[in-house]
Formats: sequence, C-alpha cells, structure tokens
Amino acid sequence: MSEEQKPMETNTTTEVKVEDKKPREKKEKKPAVEKKAVEKKGDVKANLLGAGCKKEEDFSEWYQNVITRSEMIDYYDISGCYILRPWAYSIWEQIQAFFDAEIKKLDVQNAYFPLLVSEKALTTEKDHIEGFAPEVAWVTKSGDSQLADPVAIRPTSETIMYPAYANWIRSHRDLPLKLNQWVNVVRWEFKRPVPFLRSREFLWQEGHTAFANKEEADEEVFTILDLYRRVYEELLCVPVVKGVKSEKEKFAGGLYTTTIEGFIPTNGRGIQAATSHALGQNFSKMFNIEFENDKGGKSLAWQNSWGLTTRTIGVMVMVHGDDKGLVLPPRISPIQAVVIPLHFKDADTTAVDSKAKEIADQLKAAGIRVNLDNRPNYNPGHKYNHWELKGVPIRIEIGPKDVASGTVICCRRDTAEKSKVEISNIVTGVKELLDNIQSNLFARAVKERNDHIVTINQWNEFVPALDKKNIVLAPWCEKVSCEDSIKKKSSEESKNKAEEEKGFCLTGAAKSLCIPLQNQEHVKLPEIKDDTKCFCCQEKATKYTLFGRSY
Repeated sequence: MSEEQKPMETNTTTEVKVEDKKPREKKEKKPAVEKKAVEKKGDVKANLLGAGCKKEEDFSEWYQNVITRSEMIDYYDISGCYILRPWAYSIWEQIQAFFDAEIKKLDVQNAYFPLLVSEKALTTEKDHIEGFAPEVAWVTKSGDSQLADPVAIRPTSETIMYPAYANWIRSHRDLPLKLNQWVNVVRWEFKRPVPFLRSREFLWQEGHTAFANKEEADEEVFTILDLYRRVYEELLCVPVVKGVKSEKEKFAGGLYTTTIEGFIPTNGRGIQAATSHALGQNFSKMFNIEFENDKGGKSLAWQNSWGLTTRTIGVMVMVHGDDKGLVLPPRISPIQAVVIPLHFKDADTTAVDSKAKEIADQLKAAGIRVNLDNRPNYNPGHKYNHWELKGVPIRIEIGPKDVASGTVICCRRDTAEKSKVEISNIVTGVKELLDNIQSNLFARAVKERNDHIVTINQWNEFVPALDKKNIVLAPWCEKVSCEDSIKKKSSEESKNKAEEEKGFCLTGAAKSLCIPLQNQEHVKLPEIKDDTKCFCCQEKATKYTLFGRSY
C-alpha cells in the first residue's frame, strides 16, 4: 500500500452521512499565488510566470502552484478531494494503458466490485481493519433516516472481494484466479492533504489474485513489482529502488510486502511509490477460501494483492519540475510537441500558417501527440510560457525565414536547447528528440538520486546524512524494537525539521524505506560480513537497509 494509503495513528472514525445538504467542511485554503512581501515590479511580474516561486526556496508553494497553474488540479469544496483536470487525467490514462496491457499478458482480467462494504465483512480480518480503522468513512444515514446497518466506503477491497472468491474457488481447477479493478477509494486522511500524495479520495488499480501454491504466488509478487518499476522508470523517468518492507512497515495482515521506493531530491525525502503484497494464507483462512487440491484433500489458497495510485503523477512532478513549471517525459505527456507559427506585423502569414499545419498533420499521422497553437490573440512569448508551464517536451517554432529555408527550430523543455530540423525530415527528427529527452530525464534523475544515497555504519553518521538531504544505506538487525528506536531517536535529534517542512506537514523522524533486493541495475549494495554490526543497536546486522525521512 502506498504511503498515502498507510493508516494514520489515530483513533477517530469518520461518519459520512448520505444526505442532500451541502457539506459543512471548511473549504480548503488555496495557496497564495503572489506574496504581499514582493515589492519590486520585476519580481511581481516574475511571480506571475511559471511556478511563481523558486522550487528550492519554497518547495510546498512551488508544488501547489505548478499543479494548479499547469491545469492538472483544481480544488473542491471538500478538503482532501481534488478535481483531476484533463492534463492530469490524460497522464493517468497513459499509465493505465501501459499497465493494463502488461497485466493482461499475465492473464489478469479486469472486474468491478461494489464501493460499499458491510461492517461484518470489513472486520473479518482484525489486523487488517485495525490498520485502516482510523481512515474508514462510514455511511450512517439515508435522507433523514439512520441506517440500521452502517456501511463503509471502500478503503481497499480485500474484504469486499474475498467473500466472492470463497464462492468461486472450489477446486484446484479454479486456480489461479487473477482479477484487477481500476477504481477510486476513500481514506479519510487526517494529515494536511496534498494533491496526488495524500488525499481522501484517489484513483488506483488493485490486483487480487489466488493461487494453489506459494511458489506461484511468490513469483507473481515480484513480477508485478517489476512492472511497477517499469511504470516509474520507463514511462515517468523516475528511478526507484525495489525492496522488501520491514516487519513493522509491511501490509497489515499480510505475509510480506515488496515495494518500490522513490526519492525527492529537493527535500531529500523518500516516497513509497507502489507495493506488491504476498498475503499468504491468512485472508483465505479468514474468508474460508478453501479448495479441493489435486490429491483430493483440502487446501487454503495463497493470495496476493498489489496497487498503484495517482501518486505516480505527483512523484513525477516533484522529481522533474523546475521553476518554469512541469517537465513531462515524452511517453506520458498529453502533448508531445507544440507547433507555434511566428507572425510578424503587417506580414502575410498564409505561407507560415499553411506550413505549420502541414507539419502538425505529418506528426499526428506518425502517431505523435501534437498541438498547433495558432491562437491569434496571444503573442509567441505568451505561448512559450504557457507550454513551458505545462511541460510539453518539444516546442517547434516556424516563421517566414524558416519556411524559406525549409527548416524549423525545435526547443527542448528538459534542457532549453534549440536545434534546427529539416522540414523534410520532421517526423524522424522529432521522434529522435523525444527519445533523447526521455533518456536524458531518466539519466539525470538516476544521477541525482544516486548522489544522495549515502552508506553509513554508525549512528552518529545517520542524522547528519539525512540533514544533507540524503537517504541512507545502513547495516541493520531487522528487529522491530530497533526500528522503533531509530524512529524515536531520529525524531528527537531532528526537532527543527518539522518547522522547516510545515508546508507538507512532515517530521524529522526517519524509518526504514525498504530492504533493497540484490542485482538492481542502478543500485549498488555493500556486502554484509560476519562481523558487521547494526548501525543503531550494535547487534549483528542481517541486511543493508535503506532508511530515510519520507512522505
């Protein structure tokens, strides 16, 4: 489960009443676009362009400004709920299309299960619901009448789907059962909500599978985990670390949890990107998912669950965006290239407009997502700023001289480099540029991430490394009591971090992010030796583990 999905440490249960009255929740305060302290005329003008503030100076305001000004998000009158505008939803569709095609190669089928879950079903697996209880939203009224049996809005679907699995799975011939659904879920987040990262309603896919044996289930867990890695690295150009969660951080009620962990360089925070859970037989025991095995006996199913959310979009924005706005990887950008005809006063624009349309049509026919920005009421400078803010990978400029010379100017969003491309070779030239931008964004992000992974061996190195905006590889004993101590001690030594990170409502406490898997292309792990000690408690270390402050 992603960090946005992780249960909060609180004992409050929220009741959601189904009635026609307008919600009484206080409207979420929108971020200020311009600060009153700005006095210089030039500074005010700069504040109206791009993100309106520098990413390194006020990361929280920068993020809020970028996602609203680029028309990804709009606010809603219920705190923690957001409108995904087409620019953001189109990115989610690209992710959906890739992942859905890949899981269908694994014989996973899509289905849809109800939004509401009964209290009896929800409380069947006690460890599971205890983890989610603080965030469960309950429907308690219909019109003016109290419901005799309140129902919950799904925070996740294990308890909704598994009673049906118990009915459908009778024999080993019914296995494996592999279902996925693309749905919304509600988690009544009590921290300060952050669009894409921590919201009360979010979109995700959740896969739920059942197998006759553990070996098949284990194989799928890691196959799905690698698909999640591909979503981030191949589509979003965001490097991740594949690993296993500690016992303390694993999915409630599960056997073990695998994860991919991202890194936000601006504030040095780790961020859980997606998870693939091995549930073992615990849920099949609770829901009586029993089948006749091939020897005529009775066996419990081995189950997995795995999920990826719209958090993907927020992570991508944070990793690649700059002071001008979004920087979108070509593979997921709603528009990959924008063609801008350049008009000059009193000049005939017919030839320029005709050639610009011809270029746009050629690119579109070649499968490139292109926009012809021929709006007459905006000058080129305004159009440049507009598309830079929205993160479009390539801007194609064409004026009278370009038409005469048979070339156009292509400007890259990732580096701002300009190059001439022959109009006769426009499709090939643009495709090559798009590939180069995709590769460059990933290589740049890998380098920045790896420059901020620090290996330590002693506690006195830990917090200073975190304070330099790093995540840390350290030898660890894997004991829950030691992890509790790490969180407590790092929090006590980082009192000032909570104030510094108030925009995102974060603390200075650190925790284990994952125990990295071996043999990852962009992640090098030190070797654990017989005499290696845990960096915190000095007991025998068992694994090098990735620690950090996180979202």
